[in-house]
Amino acid sequence: MHAIPLQDTAAPERLPFYRQLYFQVVLAIVLGVLLGHFEPQYGAQFKPLGDAFIKLVKMVIAPVIFLTIVTGIAGMTHLRTVGRVFGKAMAYFLCFSTLALIVGMVVANVLQPGAGMHIRVADLDTKAVDSFVAKSHDLSLVGFAMDIIPKTLVSPFVGDNILQVLFVAVLFGVALAMAGDAGKPALNFFEALTKPVFKLVNIVMKAAPIGAFGAMAFTIGKFGLGSLVNLAELVATFYLTSLVFVLIILGAVARLCGFSVVKLMRYLKAELLLVLGTSSSESALPSLMEKMEKAGCSKSVVGLVVPTGYSFNLDGTNIYMTLAALFIAQATDIDLSLGQQLALLLVAMLSSKGAAGVTGAGFITLAATLAVVPEVPVAGMALILGVDRFMSECRSLTNFVGNAVATVVVSRWENGLDYQRLHAALDGEAAAPMKETLAG
Repeated sequence: MHAIPLQDTAAPERLPFYRQLYFQVVLAIVLGVLLGHFEPQYGAQFKPLGDAFIKLVKMVIAPVIFLTIVTGIAGMTHLRTVGRVFGKAMAYFLCFSTLALIVGMVVANVLQPGAGMHIRVADLDTKAVDSFVAKSHDLSLVGFAMDIIPKTLVSPFVGDNILQVLFVAVLFGVALAMAGDAGKPALNFFEALTKPVFKLVNIVMKAAPIGAFGAMAFTIGKFGLGSLVNLAELVATFYLTSLVFVLIILGAVARLCGFSVVKLMRYLKAELLLVLGTSSSESALPSLMEKMEKAGCSKSVVGLVVPTGYSFNLDGTNIYMTLAALFIAQATDIDLSLGQQLALLLVAMLSSKGAAGVTGAGFITLAATLAVVPEVPVAGMALILGVDRFMSECRSLTNFVGNAVATVVVSRWENGLDYQRLHAALDGEAAAPMKETLAG
């Protein structure tokens, strides 16, 4: 296999702190919180800034994924490598997504954040959650699988379904690889196109502080800081559980693979702050792919694992699902047996895959899960609607870190991880050119 050249073999000149993206995003988040708190009506009007930035990012996601996957797969001398990488990634996703569900269930049983509330289901106002319940009825595994296949070859690029882009890119990359020398001109074109597309990503990312400011001003302005107090125990439990999952469970996996998850998060601090500000892990997807390549992960693995993980490796969402479902049961004085809880877990495993790519997937997936489990009332979702917006930030952060760790782990499994570049990136040093490539 020919090596995939990486640019940026030397560390760029260090910018002053006020010109660095993470500082600008932090400042924007603080200003957004202050505006939303002291001028809530005015702050809530800044929602279009956050929405516009998310739309800008989604605009570049499709070409980034397509070019990365096509050039990565077309460069493989043995196509069985594609299936092997995909299989290993899905095995990792299934294992850790299930583990996240179990962690959420265990924590809910131990801490019981909803115990003692004694809420009567008949007293709940369900109008606010009706729209989410309606959307959840559209989710099914068959419908989800059929939706992966686009109507035309180009329709994924005008929609917002990441899996359709992934599907077309994999097929096109395989076809290009099978074409051999006849496909070289097209491959050279796509490789040349990759650089300006990532330059476009860098241009879009300069608007990140504006997007983060608008999103935070709207969130605090509409829901208020007091929203966090209403269900503080649930919010605190969720954040603590997610932190434990990342630092202990993912931390142990990272340590076994020879790197530190804390250093990885420090390396991705600008992206994590952006995810925090916008409550969307998609906002940092292009930047994550670029940074994981610079950190020594194989381009082919990055192209397959990151986009797929955004739909199948939702650790934060899975923790939230079992924790929130058991919180509702406890708050409404419903005692679930171990068998019923295991049934809830199995349903959540399936519904979490069916909601891949759906906007507001966490809350909608919870509605889909509760609709199948009659013991827990769907109406109980009204209890957590007020603070769901704050928990969505933690969901997105946990999902993001989980996918970054998965990319490194699968790269290592495929002997496509350059440890010299990885440690140089995580330690903030200059990186050497990538040496290792995927074995055929």
